[in-house]
Amino acid sequence: MSIKQNLYNQCHDFAENRLQTIQSTIQDIQKSLLSETKSSAGDKHETGRAMLQLEREKVGNQLAEIQKVKETLSKIDIDTSSEIASIGSLVYTSKLNYFISISAGELKYKDDIFYAISPSTPIAKLLLSKNVGDEVTFRNLTFAITKIV
Repeated sequence: MSIKQNLYNQCHDFAENRLQTIQSTIQDIQKSLLSETKSSAGDKHETGRAMLQLEREKVGNQLAEIQKVKETLSKIDIDTSSEIASIGSLVYTSKLNYFISISAGELKYKDDIFYAISPSTPIAKLLLSKNVGDEVTFRNLTFAITKIV
């Protein structure tokens, strides 16, 4: 398995786990809403339902967000390689290594550490469309792109 395939799989697993957590939370909220019964403490009941509705809305937004993440991931062709940093690229720099895909944090492959970053992050915006040898300055730190896969 290639390094790109491995990192892609880690990102896919990250997104799937996040989706399952969100779906589980939605089910819990649904159960809570269904089990809320009208009691003699009417105001307390209504407040509880309102809080659950707000929570359901928040989780619904998280669900929409993770679906966008999965869509972004599905557009990545790991078999494509380019000399210019683009979505799906592994970008090695003199400081850190990046996988431009989704924001999934630190990923490990053998002894190497990569940071899975979304194309919309500030660092990705600096890296995109750059070539090997280009220098990038981010947060007062200048580093060179040493390799793009």
